[in-house]
Amino acid sequence: MDTNPGTGPAAVLRRVRRWLWIFVVCLVLSGLTAFPLETETRWLADLATGPAAPLADRFPAALDWIERVRTGVAETNDRYPFLAYGTDWLAFAHLVIAAAFWGPIKDPVRNIWVIRWAVLACGAVIPLALVCGPLRGIPLSWRFIDMSFGIVGVVPLLIVLRALRPLERSFQGPVAAS
Repeated sequence: MDTNPGTGPAAVLRRVRRWLWIFVVCLVLSGLTAFPLETETRWLADLATGPAAPLADRFPAALDWIERVRTGVAETNDRYPFLAYGTDWLAFAHLVIAAAFWGPIKDPVRNIWVIRWAVLACGAVIPLALVCGPLRGIPLSWRFIDMSFGIVGVVPLLIVLRALRPLERSFQGPVAAS
């Protein structure tokens, strides 16, 4: 029997749930930021070009890209506002994926498949950025930023999967009919 209270099943489940909540909060925040893109790109451009921002001197290409994106979002919203509906759906998808984690938060062992699916989804960010980025004219540096979301997102999920390994082995779930 495990005498360390920090490593027993209850402690493992608390730690797992904490990591899953961090993942869910990040998904929700990521989704919510997909709604006000015009405001956010304006803020980013203002921050990058403000008096305290040395971006123009050190990274002129980054500043040019930020300005191009801000202008593109503003002009698109002005002339073709229906295109923003696509990012509304992107935001919705993030929120729905976050909601799908209610199962793993409630019972992580029984719903481990959701966590494994999310690991695959995080991995799929990389080929998507590498294939679609050049097709859409996204600079390589920005594609690395996009790929970092998959890499950073997978970290808590891998921590969770590793922590659940001993509990999963001892789980006696329903027996499948033969």
